[in-house]
Amino acid sequence: MPVYVYAVTLGDHPCRLDGITGVGSGDAPLRTVPAGDLKAVVSDVNEEVSPRRRDLVAHQAVQDRLLEDGTPLPLQFGYTAPDDDAVRQVLKEQADLYLGALERVRGCVEYNVKASWDEEDILRRILEESPSARSLNEQIRAGTDDPRLALELGQYVADEVQQRHSDAAAGIVDTLVPLAREHAVHAPTGEDFLNLSLLVPRGADGEGAFQVAHADLVAGGGTGVDIRVAGPLPPYSFVA
Repeated sequence: MPVYVYAVTLGDHPCRLDGITGVGSGDAPLRTVPAGDLKAVVSDVNEEVSPRRRDLVAHQAVQDRLLEDGTPLPLQFGYTAPDDDAVRQVLKEQADLYLGALERVRGCVEYNVKASWDEEDILRRILEESPSARSLNEQIRAGTDDPRLALELGQYVADEVQQRHSDAAAGIVDTLVPLAREHAVHAPTGEDFLNLSLLVPRGADGEGAFQVAHADLVAGGGTGVDIRVAGPLPPYSFVA
């Protein structure tokens, strides 16, 4: 029977899976497929798995439960295999790869940091702090007929916004990255100018220091920058 694969863990991970069920409409129980020093967490599926909210929640619930007792290698949503034997064979063939990846993330969790800047706030700051922008804006408001002024102001503001975003992102990265074992910068979306993932060691020296640094950034950020943190998370960004 086809199986849905959630994660790979070390063989000594307790994999406490009681009380949660797998993806699919049948509420299939979860189990492990051992192979040497590794095991995979799976459940049976008898249908095509699609990213429905119920299944996405079930997938993430397994990852969160596993994370409580040690860092797993989380698979992205939707990974299936023909049967337990196929899973076991892959674990055996790729044992060195999986063991190396588990060592890479051992004792760590992922935190995702996103940052945005309210558009009205940053535009107001540019006009208040830049004599050039203020002069151009005043000329336009005075009713000048020169259309080049509006184009010049628009380009100036766009360049200034980009520079301020870049400077703010660099400040956040410089503060938080030293607290992580690894980091990954993703392309930001929407209004965000920063999308940063950090592989942070558990404990006071890792997570504790990270939380203090984030709080200091927020407390000292009279810049109008909104810094949002999600985590602790399974280390999706650090699993090839």
